[in-house]
Amino acid sequence: MKLKFYAHASFRLEHEGLSVVTDPYTPSLAGFDPISEPADIVIMSSATDDFHCDASHVGGNPAVVNALEVPDSGLEVGGLFITSYPAMESMTYDFQKYFQRDPDANALYHFEIGGVRVLHMGDIGNAVAPEHIENLAGKVDLLLALTGEHATISLDDLDDFISRIKPKAVIPMHYFSEKGVLEIEPVTTFTDRISPERVKWIEGSEMDLDISGLPHSENPHVFVLEQSR
Repeated sequence: MKLKFYAHASFRLEHEGLSVVTDPYTPSLAGFDPISEPADIVIMSSATDDFHCDASHVGGNPAVVNALEVPDSGLEVGGLFITSYPAMESMTYDFQKYFQRDPDANALYHFEIGGVRVLHMGDIGNAVAPEHIENLAGKVDLLLALTGEHATISLDDLDDFISRIKPKAVIPMHYFSEKGVLEIEPVTTFTDRISPERVKWIEGSEMDLDISGLPHSENPHVFVLEQSR
């Protein structure tokens, strides 16, 4: 599977002609350049957060899925089967002060591409609900993890979540970029908590990901990509 990190919480995942873009940001507000590359499917964790839901600059004519509207039984789109797990932004963060709005509902979402079961954490601002953890344990190969701590899950709660679902690999997202407008933690705040031998720093924003030989673990491998936009 080919994987590219655009910026913030937006990735491109591609395998055998199927391309998926996650949580595209609004360029004019987030500070990042437009995506423009074509995609088959865009999945967004909500339809109301400008940092996670603007598919207008993704090229082609992708099917756009709001994870909050995925039924409990899941949804198949273009050969991709998606399940979602409702969540909320932080209830303790002062959204009115910083964004002039209330916290938004959003969703984590799970799909399989190229034989890799992927979980994108959306924009959750609290510990993951126990029932979600129970449903996801052992079923996640790759976790796209929120690591900036800015109105999102705390790193302590993230560590606990990782140890309980036991993914094969973790890719950090939603961390500080000099181009971005959010004052969030750099990725090193997350990686400094991890044994160096488990962290691989990718030179660039793209990689061919093969984690077939990795075990599910409470201490998974971490791949750090650069934000490309």
